[in-house]
Amino acid sequence: MAERQAMWVLDGGTGRELKRIGAPFQQPEWSALALLQAPHFVTRVHESYVAAGARVITTNSYAVVPFHIGEERFAQQGATLAALAGRLAREVADRTPGKVQVAGSLPPICGSYRAEWFDADFARPILQSLVTALRSYVDHWQAETLSSINEARLVREVIGQDGLPLWISYTLDDQAAAGDPRLRSGERVSDAVAVALELGAAAILFNCSQPEVMADAVDATMAALVSSPQAHAASVRIGVYANAFPPQGSEAEANSTLHEIRKDLTPEGYLAFAQQWAKRGASIIGGCCGIGPEHIAALSARLTS
Repeated sequence: MAERQAMWVLDGGTGRELKRIGAPFQQPEWSALALLQAPHFVTRVHESYVAAGARVITTNSYAVVPFHIGEERFAQQGATLAALAGRLAREVADRTPGKVQVAGSLPPICGSYRAEWFDADFARPILQSLVTALRSYVDHWQAETLSSINEARLVREVIGQDGLPLWISYTLDDQAAAGDPRLRSGERVSDAVAVALELGAAAILFNCSQPEVMADAVDATMAALVSSPQAHAASVRIGVYANAFPPQGSEAEANSTLHEIRKDLTPEGYLAFAQQWAKRGASIIGGCCGIGPEHIAALSARLTS
């Protein structure tokens, strides 16, 4: 468990930061619009997070799916846009060789937060296209905002055993009872962790959920790792990157509308949550929607000192 003592700081949200700095931004394309019209803004976002102290930056491929850019556009440009997202992140990371890694973002193909919409047969070829386009640019895969265990299983099926580490990041039910953390599918975190270990995950994370529900998930993950018979469990890292949204109910869809941002989650307010996650065993901490470079700078300054 000693390996967890070295903190890795992730970047923060991409879509909100693109909008804040004036990049082209609208629904339904979300963060993919900048790739289509003004890629230099994506580079600026990556650079701002590196300057803030992020050790990992994430490819802007989350919205490069039919759900956001449409089936026809994805068929024509999806692979090209995903490759561009990978190249832009790689170029920024390579300016600080050995210090910054690139995470290949693999989103929930059928829509965020909605486990009931998952269709493996529909998602498989789309996910394969993203993986093929991104593979040469990334240091590890980051399957993120997964609402169900089956979404994680499909990721491993598609990426296969390509030698790149797999980080599996689940999104949590914001309204789960205290002490009983669950995915948005209703599945228990302990079960999701067990499957992630079976799939060979190098890190198990939780993202795009309320900061308040993350500590229970970290506790449940730590307990599952300690009791796991899997040989590599002791080396698996735990990570958290929460969002700054108000609580989202079961009918919510991530990125379906521009949610308000909580005023209490200032850099210091978010740092207070992050310090608790670190004390409980998280060694990878960053931010999701609404968490910007100023938050990441606070994390870097206080968690890695």
